[in-house]
Amino acid sequence: MNQRKNHRLQARLRPLLGTIAGVLLLSGCSVLDTQRQAVLDARGQPAELTPGTGMSRDLASLPPPKGKIAAAVYGFRDQTGQYKPTPDSSFSTAVTQGAASLLIKAMMDSNWFIPVEREGLQNVLTERRIVRALDTQQANGANLVGLLPASILLEGGIITYETNVRTGGAGARYMGVGASEEYRTDQVTLNLRAVDIRTSQILVSTSTTKTIYSYKLSADVFRFVSFKRLLEGEIGYTRNEPAQLCVQEAIEAALVNLIVQGVKDNHWSLKNPEDMNSPLLQHYLATQNRWLDKADEGRLPQPLEVPAIPPPYGS
Repeated sequence: MNQRKNHRLQARLRPLLGTIAGVLLLSGCSVLDTQRQAVLDARGQPAELTPGTGMSRDLASLPPPKGKIAAAVYGFRDQTGQYKPTPDSSFSTAVTQGAASLLIKAMMDSNWFIPVEREGLQNVLTERRIVRALDTQQANGANLVGLLPASILLEGGIITYETNVRTGGAGARYMGVGASEEYRTDQVTLNLRAVDIRTSQILVSTSTTKTIYSYKLSADVFRFVSFKRLLEGEIGYTRNEPAQLCVQEAIEAALVNLIVQGVKDNHWSLKNPEDMNSPLLQHYLATQNRWLDKADEGRLPQPLEVPAIPPPYGS
């Protein structure tokens, strides 16, 4: 009796399973065709500028300074020491090693700084020696001017990269037909600080964190449609947020917060003091105040007070 009921149930569900399998196969073909066409279209596209992040607009919208600040970046290193978790990427780092270039680009986009080359300083000095050698041989050679000194140093680096900070998903399977979705969040944190070159005093220090999202959607069917016939199909879609763009956004956010905090602490000045009431600056000041309120609730130790030094920059 039970066998008859099972046979009847399977007979009723077989058309439904066939329909589901057909839908999955058609959807899979459609998704694959779309992805394949996207790859083919992208193959012939010319190179383009790196897309901006959500912070790029805020960085470019900052009120103008009273005077641009000459700043040097000697390096912005990856201090995490982490590598990609995949077995075939034992020597590939988890985050970009070109964070210093991203920082210099953000400095130029902000229109607050005059970046001076220090990461490739040896190459600059070599070229200057070549020019001096030519000037010695030629009486009418061009004279070199002195290198522009920096008023502040921007130091820091990528300090943590945490994987699988949050994972989850959902799925269901019934008689060999199922679908599931999964997500994962990683987290990158960096520190940026401004150092006075006269006293080595750290004027402003800020840390920012950016979450990196990964998402996967898949569906499959694994079912014997008859005694010797097995139906198997699988479709899926994965999207990973580029880690390089996340690091870029975290750097831009740190630079904006560093500028705003420096204005608040009178380390540098705005061209128009009334711009302190602009919605953009007030938004970041409110964000910093909320962070300080949370720090007070957690009873974190207060930083030591140091005597103020009149700034030579931004005047």
